Amino acid sequence: MGVGQQNTNRQQDNGNEDWDALKGDVGDIAGAAVERSRYFIDSAREQATDYVDRRKDDIAQSVADFATTLRESTHSFDERPNIRAVVDTAAEGLEQLADSIRDRSFADFFNEFEDVVRRRPAAVAAVSVAVGFLAARFIKSTAEDLRYDSMSAGSAQRSQGRARQQGQQGQRSGARASA
Repeated sequence: MGVGQQNTNRQQDNGNEDWDALKGDVGDIAGAAVERSRYFIDSAREQATDYVDRRKDDIAQSVADFATTLRESTHSFDERPNIRAVVDTAAEGLEQLADSIRDRSFADFFNEFEDVVRRRPAAVAAVSVAVGFLAARFIKSTAEDLRYDSMSAGSAQRSQGRARQQGQQGQRSGARASA
């Protein structure tokens, strides 16, 4: 073998070694990036769970306050025991819901919701359609109200503008008549 072939073989070996080193470095960087992304995802999940757990106590308190208000409002139904019984039952149900919200974690609620969706997909679909229909009706009626209000405001402004013009014209004609 000649000297030229040996130099070419060494250059190829050095090139392969550099390539292997580069692949190793890139693999290490990718591994570190994956590890950091896992850390960030875990951190974000933990923060979201903590936030939801703090907010669930506020929600539970709101539900309990509503149950108390509902129960206090039954005093006006003293002469109607059937209505009072229904309202008291609803208040008890709300108090149980508030306790349930306090006692369970967000993951428990999510898992239970997921189980209901899997057990009764038709019911969930029907409820979703109904909620969508109600949301669409609400948005449509709100848009119509806004459109009516803006049309009313526009016609009122035009009327005021016409009245001002007529008033100014009346003042001019009165000034001409007196001159």
